[in-house]
Amino acid sequence: MVKADAENQLSRNELVEAWAKVYGLSPPKGLSTRLLTYAYHYNRQIKNYGGLRKTTLRQLMQHVPAVSGTAQVKAKLPAAVKPATGTRLVREWRGRTHMVDIEENCFVYQGKSYRSLSAIARAITGARWSGPRFFGL
Repeated sequence: MVKADAENQLSRNELVEAWAKVYGLSPPKGLSTRLLTYAYHYNRQIKNYGGLRKTTLRQLMQHVPAVSGTAQVKAKLPAAVKPATGTRLVREWRGRTHMVDIEENCFVYQGKSYRSLSAIARAITGARWSGPRFFGL
């Protein structure tokens, strides 16, 4: 539970302003001051310490249902990023260690060039996998 001393307590109007600044719109009607306070402190934590990992955000967004007939703000998630050239990905699968080197225009696994990590994951597992997910990106 958030314990705020007198100097850190904000009025409801200040909390509403902070919400609008972060989300670009007013908070939902009926949202309690308590929840506004939690949101305020959560957003301060994000600012000071960083937010959730991109992969975690993507997983959470899979569970957000679409609501018909209402305006929705679409969360802008960064696209998956290819690791930097020269990076080596290591994954253990069924007791064997697999290494992939990232080159300028391809991925190299066991001396062979591949266009995608998914193709390499398929070569390793024999099944269709998301390459970035298989390698933990």
